[in-house]
Amino acid sequence: MFPVHDVDALLLLAISLAAKRRPAEPAEILAAVDLIHGNIPDEKKLADAFVRLGQAGLLVSADGGTALTATAERMIEALPRKAEPAERLPELRILLADSSASGEAVLLPAEQLRAALLAYRASAASKAKNLLVPKPKPTEAAQRPGQRRRKPLPAAKRKSRNA
Repeated sequence: MFPVHDVDALLLLAISLAAKRRPAEPAEILAAVDLIHGNIPDEKKLADAFVRLGQAGLLVSADGGTALTATAERMIEALPRKAEPAERLPELRILLADSSASGEAVLLPAEQLRAALLAYRASAASKAKNLLVPKPKPTEAAQRPGQRRRKPLPAAKRKSRNA
């Protein structure tokens, strides 16, 4: 696949995140893009990326959503699992540059992306919880309630007890 744009790797990683068990809808893909990148690119750039990734044989339209092909899933599995999504993007971009598969274009019109973006922004403004957002990590390792640390016996008592 040549040339590879930053949006292509971002979109592929976002679809892999959003389409775990079923094909992802546009609003779910945009939520994953926002989670990974912190902001959402222009609708035109995203629509072009859908076409490029579809022509490269990495995306397929199914059941009203978008899913990864087997080639794209192998690329995602080749990425390091413990790395943050922002750290995985450059490696995915290298894998995209090396791929040479072909397929048919996945057309997602800019109007449909715009509608999904408006729906995503409306849901982000509501009080509902976004399930794609990772849980915050605790700052300190808190002990479970009811668990106390036992004081060790003094050395003199330990020796007399074992004898």
